[in-house]
Amino acid sequence: MEKIKMTTPLVEMDGDEMTRILWQQIKDELLLPFVDLNTEYYDLGLVKREETKDQITIDAANANKKYGVAVKCATITPNAQRVEEYNLSTMWKSPNGTIRSILDGTVFRAPIMVKGINPVVKNWQMPITIARHAYGDVYKDTEMRIPCKGKATLSFVSTTGDVQMNQTVYDFECPGVVQGLYNKDSSIKSFARSCFQYAIGTKQDLWFSTKDTISKKYDHTFKDIFAEIYETEYKEQFEALGLEYFYTLIDDAVARVIRSKGGFIWALKNYDGDVMSDMVSTAFGSLAMMTSVLVSPDGNYEYEAAHGTVTRHYYKYLKGEETSTNPVATIFAWTGALRKRGELDGLADLQAFADKLDAAVIETIESGVMTGDLVGLWEGDVPAQKVNSMDFLKAIRARLEEKLG
Repeated sequence: MEKIKMTTPLVEMDGDEMTRILWQQIKDELLLPFVDLNTEYYDLGLVKREETKDQITIDAANANKKYGVAVKCATITPNAQRVEEYNLSTMWKSPNGTIRSILDGTVFRAPIMVKGINPVVKNWQMPITIARHAYGDVYKDTEMRIPCKGKATLSFVSTTGDVQMNQTVYDFECPGVVQGLYNKDSSIKSFARSCFQYAIGTKQDLWFSTKDTISKKYDHTFKDIFAEIYETEYKEQFEALGLEYFYTLIDDAVARVIRSKGGFIWALKNYDGDVMSDMVSTAFGSLAMMTSVLVSPDGNYEYEAAHGTVTRHYYKYLKGEETSTNPVATIFAWTGALRKRGELDGLADLQAFADKLDAAVIETIESGVMTGDLVGLWEGDVPAQKVNSMDFLKAIRARLEEKLG
């Protein structure tokens, strides 16, 4: 068959370890035989980040802003052990965090549902998408270990010096800890707009929850900004589409989510979204079956898998041992990016290809052919057949070729 043509480039961000191996295998087996890939390539592997002093991450994010759509492989965020292992000059920041900051984006994560792999919460029938603010809060905090008795205060002085605030946090009668968090109205507004736009684009209800009854300034600011933007910018569109924007306290939201059937977006602050996305992905089955897309309020998209670089399998691979690593979330990152590129460029055949590849992946698993991580979750009508990563990709390709005629 003639390869499907692309017009505008897709920003391709390569990564690390086992996912980097899978990245190339997915391209070779499932993409390059069928699509004339047009990508602007950036190697975000840790070696190249060290070589460029992380400038390549910044360049990739700016390319994403230029072209609108990117697809990213999982990358290492180095700790002390990685600094030694890779002989790094410094402990480079998370590439995801850098890209999120430059794009001012919100992370949306949703499970990939397959018949035969049932959610732990039996009444969940549709995916629950977690929208994580991914800015500020505990991830940008300032902390102190308090060594003795004394007073901890919170102070603010404006740049002009005419506004000064000072408040006691606690009079310590013994050693303890203190923590300072922050966020910005501009970032919260971007978060809100990304959530409302994504809900409209996917035609899903939007839930938002904080703990404003306890955090009467910090969390209440989130609640007020969401409410104001909804009323002034999105209410008419939501009502025209029959969608609901719903706010409730986070503890009430957790109870409602557990009792729900799914099928909505749940927007959360940074820490809450970090925790709840892992809870939702685990309850639906596997982190390797979780999609992730970063969406900026001005319409840029970056697709990736929700999981890491699968280090344990990579070390086995280096020893020449066979691995059964799940590539599904990485495949769906590619199809998500290709579909969006096709949508923005008016390429119906590229969108159709992405849909058919998604379907081929799902049908392969539902036929009983799967990687090892899914075997223990399998409750399908046919026996589960564990295969290695390459055999799994080949099985998907066979189904894809049938769909492409």
